[in-house]
This record gives sequence, C-alpha cells and structure tokens, in this order.
Amino acid sequence: MTAATKALSVLALLLLAGCTALVDNRADKREAQAIEEWPPLGQFVEVDGRRVHAVVTGSGPDLVLIHGASGNVRDFTFDFVNRVKDRYRVIVFDRPGLGYTDRAADRYDSAFTNTAESPAEQAAMLNAAAQKLGVTNPIVLGHSYGGSVAMAWGLNHPAAGLVIVAGATMPWPGSLGASYTVLGSGLGGAVVPPFVTAFATEETINETIESIFAPNPAPAGYAQYVGPGLTLRRESLRANARQVNTLRPHVVEMSERYPSLTLPVELIHGDADTTVPLDVHSRPLDKLLPNSTLTVLPGLGHMPHHIAPQATVDAINRVARRAGVR
Repeated sequence: MTAATKALSVLALLLLAGCTALVDNRADKREAQAIEEWPPLGQFVEVDGRRVHAVVTGSGPDLVLIHGASGNVRDFTFDFVNRVKDRYRVIVFDRPGLGYTDRAADRYDSAFTNTAESPAEQAAMLNAAAQKLGVTNPIVLGHSYGGSVAMAWGLNHPAAGLVIVAGATMPWPGSLGASYTVLGSGLGGAVVPPFVTAFATEETINETIESIFAPNPAPAGYAQYVGPGLTLRRESLRANARQVNTLRPHVVEMSERYPSLTLPVELIHGDADTTVPLDVHSRPLDKLLPNSTLTVLPGLGHMPHHIAPQATVDAINRVARRAGVR
C-alpha cells in the first residue's frame, strides 16, 4: 500500500467516524426530545429486575389492553380507555422493548442480535406485572401483534376471556418486506436505526400512520398524541422489527394449540384490512377455536378500536357476560 493510499484510507475512516458521530448525536437529541414530549403516562412495575410500564384506571372486572407493532399505551389511552373505564378496571401495558417497558431479558439488549421476545415471553412478563397489580383473571384484549400476545396469555396464563382485534395470530404466506428483513437482522438492526431515528421526517411519519388506518382516516390529533418519536428510538426500532420478523414460527406453534383453548374469544376484524388480512388471520383462527365469535366490520381497515370503537366495546361486554365476570 502506497503512502497516498494509506492517507486516503485514514481520511475515509475519519470521515466515516465523523459521519457516525453526527448521526448518533442527532439521534440522541431526537430521542431526548421524544421522551420530553411523550413522557410515561402510568406507573412502573418491576419484573425480575426489569421495568414494565402500565396505565391503570377505572373500576370493575379487570381488562388488560395490549397494543400492536410500533405502538405503546398511548394507542389505547388516546380515546378507547375512556370508553371502558366506567365498567372495567383497565390495565394498559407497553409491550417489552416498546414505549417505556424494558426488554424481557439480557439476551435481547444487544444491538447486533437478531432474536426477540416471543409472544409467550411477552405474555409471561406482562402477566407477572399484572399479578403485582392485583390482576388474577382478566379479560385480555390484543390488537394486531398484540393479538398474538393475548392468545399466548390465554394459552399459558389465567384469563376470563380474550378479545382479538385485527390480530396477527395465524401463519401467513410470503415475506414481511425489505424493511423488516433489514431491521430484523443482526447487522442491519445495528446499523440502520440510528439513521432512521436521526432523519425520519414528519411527512414520512404521517404517511405511515395514514397507511395503518387506510382506507379509513386517522382520528384528528392521533399522530401528535400517540408518540411516534418513541417508536423511532433506536432500541424501539430494533425491538419492534425483530419481534415482527421472528413472529411467524411462534404463531405456527401456537396454532397447533388453539383447538384446546376453551375460553370465550371474541374476534373483531375489518374486511378492508391489508396490514393483517382477515382471510389470513381471524377467519381461519375462528375455525380452530372451539368457543369463538367472529365479527367482521365492512369497509374497515386495521384500526377497528378507533374507527368502530363501540363494536370493540360490545365484544368486550360479550366476553364479560360469557365468562360470568359481569
């Protein structure tokens, strides 16, 4: 290697280091801003030395709410909690690695790992937190990815009944797309998130939220309230991508146990949902479960609890009656 080549190599390394430092510095500032703008709304419960963030309100039979991918407790506290807290004691959790809940175990903390908490691990962590809050036999509602966690809860822990809202609960054909493949990998998940955290634009955030609600409009003020900056933190991006990227083998295994689940289960799904399609998830799940009722909502996309909240409330009330807790 010539002296000139060595000099160019050193210069390139210095430029790369400088670029990385600038990106990390910008990401640090945006994460700090997100925490300031969207602070914790509830309390913290310790489970095996790790914190679980929970919002607890209302009175009546216990109702646990579990959010979907890229979410946090604010998806439910935006509006839905107010619709049920007069009839239920509502416990809303941040899932592991999202919002303000820690990862479930040390092995998931590395930036370079490609593994993540299974639905069963997440359900176990949240159930342990729920027990510390005095919850013993709750109705458990899960939306989207949270539907798989709710199903794991029902399979493995005491519950009065389940409500699955647009739940990702069954094996699906095909892949999840390039973004999950890259962010879910060890190297991609370590390298890419700082750039996303540092440079994601408000336009991109709004377009993403619109696509999640499509074909329905997002409620006014939702994007400002739900805390997209929390989702865009580096560790949250990694947790979310890796949980979604590793979900399919877990629902394959869980689906073999669904016929043994005798709890009352209410399934709510929009027939215009392209994120978690009705015909891939809730319809076949309904055929496997011995004690389920499927409600199909015409023209609704992936967010029934926002677009048709009363249908979701009605499903909760039906489960409560069927389980004998109301």
